[in-house]
Amino acid sequence: MVELAEVFRQHGSAYRAEYGRRMPPSHHRAMREIENCRTEALGGHVYICPDCEQIQYSYHSCKNRHCPKCQQDEAQRWLEGQHNLWLPVPYFFLTFTLPSVLRTCALRHQKECYHLLFNASAAALQQLARDTRFVGGQVGLIGVLHTWARNLIYHPHVHYLVPGGGFSDDEQTWLPSRKSFFLPVKPLSILFRAKFRDALKKTDWFDQIPREVWSKDWVVHCQPVGNGVAALKYLAPYIFRVALTNRRILKMENERVTFAYKDSNSGENRTGTLQAEEFIRRFLQHVLPKGFVKVRYFGFFSSGKRQMLFKIRRLLGKFFGLESPLKKSNHSKSDLRCPKCGCLMRWLQPLKPQSRSPPHRCALDAS
Repeated sequence: MVELAEVFRQHGSAYRAEYGRRMPPSHHRAMREIENCRTEALGGHVYICPDCEQIQYSYHSCKNRHCPKCQQDEAQRWLEGQHNLWLPVPYFFLTFTLPSVLRTCALRHQKECYHLLFNASAAALQQLARDTRFVGGQVGLIGVLHTWARNLIYHPHVHYLVPGGGFSDDEQTWLPSRKSFFLPVKPLSILFRAKFRDALKKTDWFDQIPREVWSKDWVVHCQPVGNGVAALKYLAPYIFRVALTNRRILKMENERVTFAYKDSNSGENRTGTLQAEEFIRRFLQHVLPKGFVKVRYFGFFSSGKRQMLFKIRRLLGKFFGLESPLKKSNHSKSDLRCPKCGCLMRWLQPLKPQSRSPPHRCALDAS
């Protein structure tokens, strides 16, 4: 199986030689750490089978949030962490997408534009939800930023998972929305566009934006998703990885990389082939700025309003029974078994980082 790390190892040097001066530090760091992930460069541990004396090397992972091999367990932990947020009501899944005309600007000013995307979409959603024709109260939002389409092109958008209802201003009553309708997307998209424009006016690069973008329709989707659990499970893996998994990379030959993806319109499985340089460029444009938080909570889900959430859970629990379907599981690390005889392996010694190769067998015997 071809891995992203191997693409970087074979073609990363040429890419950095060509574009290195223009690459932000976060791109350099992501490439370097993914290249070294689970190799002798990061060090690790040596294990030995007490039965057949088979030697096994276990190298450290890079823990970079953009690495396809790392953070797999973190998705499950995050999902279980939503246990205390879940409410026994219908849920809705909303998506706010930046127009294509704005994407060049967003790529140049990622941190600022992603903040604006979150803040404008959340503010628009909360404002319209307070309208008594729809919900009439304060809502709770779980938002996750995505920057890619399935074929790796740059496509920044935010997904929100929202309980179908709100809390009254006197914090005494839960105000349920309709089961199959939450908010009208047409006025929501207009409000979203206006709030994004007003925030963008405060930046130095507002005049770089083509004026026609403010007269076009902005895309907002809203759909019911049952009790929300399936939508949470859909979002969880994307929080801890970027753009693609290693299993989607099919082959690398003749300086070209072939990968699999599902067409978002037809749902059909497709393959794409790119020059290695273009493949690396498409991946790196989804590497987030250092310290940027891609999961955010608004309304009664925000950290400052957990007392309000506690009241809501207590209130709803009286009528519906509050038993979250987000079950917890044990994350005990499985014992390392000998690949030859299946015997439980014994730890022998650590491996220091930056070693060029695994230690020789004679060195292990001497220790």
